[in-house]
Amino acid sequence: MTFVIGYATQSILFTKHIKNNHIMEIMKDKVALVTGAAMGIGFATARAFAQAGASVVLADWNEKQVHAAAEQLAGEGHKTLAVVCDVSDDEAVQAMVEKTVSTFGHLDAAFNNAAVQNVLAGAADQTREDFDRVTAINLRGIWSCMKYQLQQMRKQGSGAIVNCSSIGGILGGSQRGTYHAAKHGVIGLTKSAALEYAPLGIRVNTVCPGIIHTPMVDAMIAGGQQELLDAMIQTVPAQRLGRPEEIASSVLWLCSDVASFLIGHTLVVDGGYSIQ
Repeated sequence: MTFVIGYATQSILFTKHIKNNHIMEIMKDKVALVTGAAMGIGFATARAFAQAGASVVLADWNEKQVHAAAEQLAGEGHKTLAVVCDVSDDEAVQAMVEKTVSTFGHLDAAFNNAAVQNVLAGAADQTREDFDRVTAINLRGIWSCMKYQLQQMRKQGSGAIVNCSSIGGILGGSQRGTYHAAKHGVIGLTKSAALEYAPLGIRVNTVCPGIIHTPMVDAMIAGGQQELLDAMIQTVPAQRLGRPEEIASSVLWLCSDVASFLIGHTLVVDGGYSIQ
């Protein structure tokens, strides 16, 4: 009962910050790093961190898009840094974290979000090449990002990391075995790291987005798949797509001091999809 009251109190305090227009105080003077930040959930989260007062490093493999995203937030008055990074490249990931620290002095929060989908195929027909591509980004990329982020946070004695899994990390999916395997692995990595680093003042958690309105959904609509999209929406109890900002607010909460006792948690944000 004590835990439930504490959890509810944290949520109330977070909401109070927003209602009193004190959202800027939640991440004031902190530094946040977001991968896959050029668009969609990543960009929405970068903006949420910035609006909460953080200096934000936006990292993505797409040089043009990530610079445009960082410039957009800078134009809104926020401190930003764009970094080109392929998370499947360990040296690039290490350089990303080092650039963050050399620019802003420390690293307080990280959202490891970069990911790709697998080529749709049954288990008997999936290729080794696609398996290696997906796991290199979606699983090993998370491992690599977390490794170098934790090295820095260990020096500081503080920090919060949120790794992006998916409802595919808690459920199965026809023709998506490679993607789901990687996303299941993210949850395992997160829980293990959370146990190791909680005594050092570092919190590691996972967020599992459901079906979210991202550029991928816009591409489906443009490609004439509105009927398929409508069918997908019918499977969501909330009867709508999630918004990137709804994932961003969850990540912001997990990284803030308001969620200081939340460690190794898997937060599912899916409109009720996974509880059916």
